[in-house]
This record gives sequence, structure tokens and C-alpha cells, in this order.
Amino acid sequence: MLYLVITTPLPGKPSEAQSDRQELWKWAAPLMDRGIIRDRYMYAKVGRGRMALFDVSSNEELHGYLSQWLEFVPAEMQVIPLMDSQAMMDYLASPTT
Repeated sequence: MLYLVITTPLPGKPSEAQSDRQELWKWAAPLMDRGIIRDRYMYAKVGRGRMALFDVSSNEELHGYLSQWLEFVPAEMQVIPLMDSQAMMDYLASPTT
């Protein structure tokens, strides 16, 4: 299951959160290595925030990762479910009922 996660940190001075952001990257590294965070990267938004593409087996698994993320950087999160290109091609090729 693919999910695009877009975060917007809660208000505060960015300089006060620098060490927390560094810890977030350390936490995310093994997830990137295992392909849970796809493309081996979290993208920074211009200004503040991040975007990451999670590939997980369940909503509960994603919930666990997002709860851990919030321990590092409290943020508002937008979660968008996605279909990968092969799943979309399979869906489009199936007969309609």
C-alpha cells in the first residue's frame, strides 16, 4: 500500500528543532534502506515540512511509523493513499462490472 505523507511542522523556531530534524533523518535511514520509505529519500518542502512516500502492508503499520515520526517533529500530516503504476494498469485492464 502506497501513501504520500506531507507534513507541516507545528509553529516554532526552526533553529530550536534542528537537532530533532537530524534525529528524524537517523530514524528514517533504516526505513529508506528497507524500501518502506520509497526512493530512499524524504523530500523537503520549500519553507518548512517534508514529503515521503511510504510503502507499507497495512494502515496500522503506517500509523505506527507516523506516530514515531511525530515524536521527532510534531506536525500536521496529510496522508494520501496512492496506487502504483502496475496496480493502476491492472485495474484499467480488468473488465468493468
